Amino acid sequence: MSDVARIQSLVAAELGRERGRLRTAAIAGAVVAGAAVALLGLSGWFITGAALAGVAGAGAVATFNYLTPSAAIRLFAILRTVARYVERVAGHEAALAALSRLRPALFRAFADGAPEAALGLSAGEASARLVEDVDAIQTLFVRRATPFALGAGAAVSVGLALLAHPLCAAVVVLAMALSVGGAHRIARRGAEPAGMRIQEALGRLKGTSTALAGAAPELRAYGLEGWAEAAVSREAAALDQARLAAREAEGRLQAWQSACLAFGAVGALAAAAWGGAPMPMAALAALVAVTGVEAAGGLAQALLHNGAAKAALGRLDRLIAEPAASGRVAPTDARIAVADLDLDLHPPARLGLVGPSGCGKTSLIERLMLLRTPLVGEARLGGVPTEIADVASVRARFAYAAQKTSLLDGSVRQNLALAGPVVTDGEMWSALADAALAGRVRDSGLGLDMPVGPGGLGLSGGERRRLTLARAYLRPASWLILDEPTEGLDAATEAQVLARLDARLRRTGQGLIMVSHRAAGLTICDQVVRIGGREDGAASAAAARATRREPA
Repeated sequence: MSDVARIQSLVAAELGRERGRLRTAAIAGAVVAGAAVALLGLSGWFITGAALAGVAGAGAVATFNYLTPSAAIRLFAILRTVARYVERVAGHEAALAALSRLRPALFRAFADGAPEAALGLSAGEASARLVEDVDAIQTLFVRRATPFALGAGAAVSVGLALLAHPLCAAVVVLAMALSVGGAHRIARRGAEPAGMRIQEALGRLKGTSTALAGAAPELRAYGLEGWAEAAVSREAAALDQARLAAREAEGRLQAWQSACLAFGAVGALAAAAWGGAPMPMAALAALVAVTGVEAAGGLAQALLHNGAAKAALGRLDRLIAEPAASGRVAPTDARIAVADLDLDLHPPARLGLVGPSGCGKTSLIERLMLLRTPLVGEARLGGVPTEIADVASVRARFAYAAQKTSLLDGSVRQNLALAGPVVTDGEMWSALADAALAGRVRDSGLGLDMPVGPGGLGLSGGERRRLTLARAYLRPASWLILDEPTEGLDAATEAQVLARLDARLRRTGQGLIMVSHRAAGLTICDQVVRIGGREDGAASAAAARATRREPA
């Protein structure tokens, strides 16, 4: 298990923010446990006493006081019910409020972290961590009241047992200790490892399912449905085995709890009989032993979730970026210098990057934007080496339309709104017009509310690309970075998109860096740099083979 200090600091902060609700839940939990013990113990004493009074005759019945214990029983019943409601509401409100803040914080940390970490996770795995793993740690909030309930239950149980005989109290303490000790051992050896395997297996299952669902057309085309089904079945079987192990551990825990209940009840009765306690007091001792062990059972149930919570904490911690290195410098302007390419650019310059597939064009621009870890001495932005530049300041200088389109399962408006916090409808329509997509959206009859489908499947490949292009247009940045912006477009549409892009750049004064295999796109660039050779992991090696040419 990795060090989980970063995620624990976030959880600790949320625990602090929810201190009021958690304190209320703890107090209510203590009242629940105490009232439950007192209710059952007093009920046992009352029923036994009433039965003995009835056997003793009319005189005993006449002198038997049933009003006071009846009122006390009703009081404890009401207290238990109300306190249980308060405990559940306060505890779950605290958990849900904390998790509602924790998920966005984790997503921001994930997005701001090392690019390799984000790129190394599949969509399914990332979803599992932000959904199932976050759900798994809610036990840290919901079960916060458990120790207080255990303490209150133990105190009331021992106190009432002392009324019968000191030996009865000793039996209650021993039964509760056995219950907690055995539960801890069972949880550590069975439930915790199983809980950890469940979280890991669930992540693998979601990752595999998501990847194969995305490749469904190819799988059908090649007749690989059976292979895909087998792959998902293997991951599902691993998850089922982990869940089965967890249920087995839960069964062993319940059996142990039952044995402790029996020991406590029988032991308390035997101790009361040995000490000569009256029958009503013996009944009270036996029943408070039972409820005392049940109070300890709340802690035992919390232990069952420890494994899943620990695994979730470890997996979530790996989403969080390391603390930013001190001394990061924010660029003061948008001038770009790439040493090995002998480039020194500033907006509104327009650069085209060409070269064979795999030579490192995309990697170069992603390192420039700090979407990948930059190489030392490779580039400077605003005079600042990219390896020491402030990440947020660097990324704010660029608007990026990647080669691989990424769209939300929502409307056109929702996808365009990702460009910035305040984007007006007029700006959206202007960007769509510059991307040659406004007519398609308008003709849908829904306008900006037109749905695009999961991953943009409601659009054609060219329409998806133009929608991401429009989104890049809406981002107020010094540089527009386009990776194969006209791929998949017919010649007429490509010419229209490029003409409108040229006009937009003249209007906005933005700089342009375009990666393209198509000659038409390069005609709007001021200069073109050809990168030859296949990337071998070092940008300088590829850049050394670069040649420069001016477009005709």
